[in-house]
Amino acid sequence: MDIVDFIVEGAAGISPLEGEMSPKATEGVAAREAPASHGLREVAAAEPTPSGRFAAVSPSRGEIAGAFVITAETAADVGAREALLDRAMGPKRRKKSSEKLRRGRRPSEGLAFVARDASGTVAGTVRLWDVVLGEGGTAALLLGPLAVDPALKNAGIGSALMRHAVTEAERLGHAAILLVGDAPYYERFGFSAAKTGSLAMPGPYERHRLLARELVVGALDGAQGTLKAAGRKLKAQGLPLAA
Repeated sequence: MDIVDFIVEGAAGISPLEGEMSPKATEGVAAREAPASHGLREVAAAEPTPSGRFAAVSPSRGEIAGAFVITAETAADVGAREALLDRAMGPKRRKKSSEKLRRGRRPSEGLAFVARDASGTVAGTVRLWDVVLGEGGTAALLLGPLAVDPALKNAGIGSALMRHAVTEAERLGHAAILLVGDAPYYERFGFSAAKTGSLAMPGPYERHRLLARELVVGALDGAQGTLKAAGRKLKAQGLPLAA
């Protein structure tokens, strides 16, 4: 595996922008953590508990995977985040269907995170975006892009980012999260295609890879239609677009 946890560049049928993982890349990928160091608290990248809730997560303090801590993204992180996404995903990352739902928008309030190493360097990123499911449909979140610096391997950063994002979305009262990705990887976080059969992305995508997780039971019952952007709009001099 060339890139840590979930980013696969150039694999057939894979959309790196969406933080997807090829079947080959998932081989042998478990929730592996680097040894605890630098005096930071380690949170094991464990599977979800049977109830679907994540244990040992403290959104207010941030999660730590080995020597990495997850915190809210700041304006000062934008340049590093964009450089990381370029390295991890390549020049085509802005051409995916999910970008149509992010273009000109800001992430959902309080749902943009970065993983930092002990020196404060951005090592991973994940953001969630407000969408509605069809015309006048249910409000939900779209997760992505999810990426980790290609120079890092098997540190559990991707899993920790994912768990932190889901936990925070639930804490903030959101009802459901959607993403485009490989079910064999994302099912460990409670995602499946069970309730996305009548939903669609606004552009080319592989239908079986449109996955969702309800944070409120029944939130996606009867959901149908094409996902539409509903997030806060960027100002002309606002943060640069980040596919």
